[in-house]
Amino acid sequence: MNEAIEGGCFCGRIRYRLKARPMFVHCCHCSDCQRQVGSAFAINGLVEAENVELLKGEPVMVTLPTDSGRPHDVYRCPDCQSALWSDYGRRKWLSFVRVATLDRPSDFPPHVHIYTRSKLDWVVLPAGAKAFEEYYDMQALWPKESLERRARAHAKANG
Repeated sequence: MNEAIEGGCFCGRIRYRLKARPMFVHCCHCSDCQRQVGSAFAINGLVEAENVELLKGEPVMVTLPTDSGRPHDVYRCPDCQSALWSDYGRRKWLSFVRVATLDRPSDFPPHVHIYTRSKLDWVVLPAGAKAFEEYYDMQALWPKESLERRARAHAKANG
């Protein structure tokens, strides 16, 4: 990785660096994400939790309920409340970084659009976008290197 991938919250209290590019990027159109971010969708870059390095400040964790019943821990700035990353299901080894909090979010377009069954009617997906009413088959869509990274992180956490 040649250039640092850094990001932070709206007010600047929290700054972080990704030590690796996201393995895969989701644009999620589920109604939970819409309500959480106050927008039409959330864009999450999936990265090993150990590759999220705090540079400045300390986020607070807010636990949100989910339809699955598994906890959804959102790490936010204690001052401006920007959501920086999440841990769905309290796995501890996988982080869903909010791509819009990165300094260069345009560098990380979504690989897939998920939960489009609840996509707002006026949102038009790009031609050729991979879109799914719910979730998708990771084995079919993730690059081999990303699948290997995910498998290593999972094995290390559950080792």
